Amino acid sequence: MKYLLDTHALLWWLVDDKQLPRKVRSLIGDPANQVFVSSASAWEIATKFRLGKLPSAEILVQDIPGWVERAGFVELMISIRHAQRAGSFAQPHRDPFDRMLAAQSEMEGLSLITNDEALDRFGIHTVW
Repeated sequence: MKYLLDTHALLWWLVDDKQLPRKVRSLIGDPANQVFVSSASAWEIATKFRLGKLPSAEILVQDIPGWVERAGFVELMISIRHAQRAGSFAQPHRDPFDRMLAAQSEMEGLSLITNDEALDRFGIHTVW
């Protein structure tokens, strides 16, 4: 299976946070699964760190690509098609990071690993 990590799922995986359910840990850790991390998550982490909303990410923001690679995840770049889709969703959801993850999940056929129920409104397949 192929999965896309929401930003909080990525962070919780990297710091081994117990908020990540056992089922989700199994999916992410299963070598038979391919796990993607969006460029949007790197953007979100760096932005929230800069704004002081994510001070615990100091080490992570120094080398996000390295952390993603060492975890065995695949980088998912943002394309113009992704951006167009994210901007054209009819849903009133205002978070640009969530809109991008929903667009990438839909367009790339990836199940989104997230605990954010608001993302269900995009009609994508979510797992938690």
